[in-house]
Amino acid sequence: MAQEHSFATPGPAGLAALAVACFGFGAVFMGKVDISGFPLLAAWLIGGCLVQYTTAVMELKDHNLTGGNVFMFFSAFFMLAAALSVFFKWYAISFIFIPKAAKEAMDAAMAAAGVADVKMLTPEQLGAAKAGIGKAVGAMVAKMVYVEGWMWMAGAAFLTVMTINYAKSGMFGLVVALDIVLWMIVGCDTGWFGDPKTWKPIIGYLLVFSGWYGIYMAGAVATNTVYGKKIFWTPPPLVK
Repeated sequence: MAQEHSFATPGPAGLAALAVACFGFGAVFMGKVDISGFPLLAAWLIGGCLVQYTTAVMELKDHNLTGGNVFMFFSAFFMLAAALSVFFKWYAISFIFIPKAAKEAMDAAMAAAGVADVKMLTPEQLGAAKAGIGKAVGAMVAKMVYVEGWMWMAGAAFLTVMTINYAKSGMFGLVVALDIVLWMIVGCDTGWFGDPKTWKPIIGYLLVFSGWYGIYMAGAVATNTVYGKKIFWTPPPLVK
C-alpha cells in the first residue's frame, strides 16, 4: 500500500542533498580538491543538513521508520558533523600544523648546519628542510583523523544494519554503495585495513556514482508521482 503523506514527500530533496555531499566528498577523495576548498565544502554541507533534517522529520511523521531515521542520522553526521570536521581540518592544517611543521623543520636544519638564522642556510639545506614539511603535516593529520575512523565505524555499522530494509525499495543499490564507502573510510582513517593511496580514488568514484544514483532516483520519484505512472524506470524491490 502506498504511504499516505500529509505533505508531499520530501524524499527527492533529501536525495539531492545527499548527492551534494557525495559529489563534494568524491572530488576530495579523487584529489580534485585540495585543502583550500574545504571551507566551501563545509558551507554546502550545512545547506544539505537543513534539507536532510527537514526530510527526516517529515518522513518520521509519515511513519517511514527506515528512511526517516537514516536521513536523520545523515543530517547530523554525513552533513553537519562532516561540515564542522572539514572546516576544522582546514583551520588546523593551515594555521596550526603547517606553521608548527615548518618551524620544527627549519630549527632542525639550522641546528644541523650550526647556524642561528634561517637566512644562513644554503638553498640545498632549505630545500631539504621544506621537503620534510609535507610528511610531517601528513603524520599530524593521520593522528587527528584516527578518531574519525572510530566515529565512522558507528555510521557504517548503522547503515549496514539498516540496509536489509532497503531491499523493499529501489534504493538498495545506493545504500550498498554507501556501505562500502563508509567501511573503506573506516579502514583508511584508522589504518586498520586498506591502502589509502589505492582506496581513496575508489571511494571517490563510488561517491560520484552514489550521487548520480540519488539524483536519478530523486527525478524518477518526483516525475512518476506527478504523472501517476512510471515515466522513469526504477529498480524493482528485491523483497515485496
